[in-house]
Amino acid sequence: MSMSRKRTMSLTKKLVLSVSTGALVTGGVVVTMATGNAAAPDVVCPGSTVTLSGEAGPPAATSGTFPVGTKLKVTNLDNGQATTVTVNGPSGSCVLLNNAAFDKVREPGKNLIRRARVERVGGGNAPATGAAPAAPAKPAVPSAAPGGQAPPAAGEVVCPGSTVTLSGEAGAPAATSGTFPVGTKLKVTNLDNGQATTVTVNGPSGSCVLLNNAAFDKVREPGKNLIRRARVERVN
Repeated sequence: MSMSRKRTMSLTKKLVLSVSTGALVTGGVVVTMATGNAAAPDVVCPGSTVTLSGEAGPPAATSGTFPVGTKLKVTNLDNGQATTVTVNGPSGSCVLLNNAAFDKVREPGKNLIRRARVERVGGGNAPATGAAPAAPAKPAVPSAAPGGQAPPAAGEVVCPGSTVTLSGEAGAPAATSGTFPVGTKLKVTNLDNGQATTVTVNGPSGSCVLLNNAAFDKVREPGKNLIRRARVERVN
């Protein structure tokens, strides 16, 4: 067999073996061959902040945008940490992580992720934008706390059915919102204890209203970082 034919067979074998792994080897240069189109991630709720509900249990999330069973991947862009969770109930946010899920992506001492990427990775058939229909606002009822019955609403009730949580941020009582512009005054009433606070929106978030620590302390129940029965009123 001639030397020329041997070289041809050798090159053919190299090419066949290389193609099976998705690359061509020519002159010592590896040329990658596309073997399929990877699906682009379904990024949802762009610009949303992510916070925690304060609830226990295995990693999970609640959402006002996606139905129960939807799987969402949340990435903290400030530290590169990510977690994938399943929505198990409603809330007033695009995604609200419970304690176990938030611990997987949090930065030490922070209860808010301002630079987050949320991707829908399975389950659910809700559209990627817009919130699911909110439940009607629940009327105030007597609380177990003495004198805990909330007075009737005096302002325009907004974001009916929303839960309210805290951002973990310091400073004078204030709120952030993904619904109302900076300068809007909102009155938040915890219908489970009758406590209320009026705050001014000072920045954006992924919730109807997200209270900072000082504001949340005015309406919280001991040991809870989430108000499930809240009334939010726009008062200006």
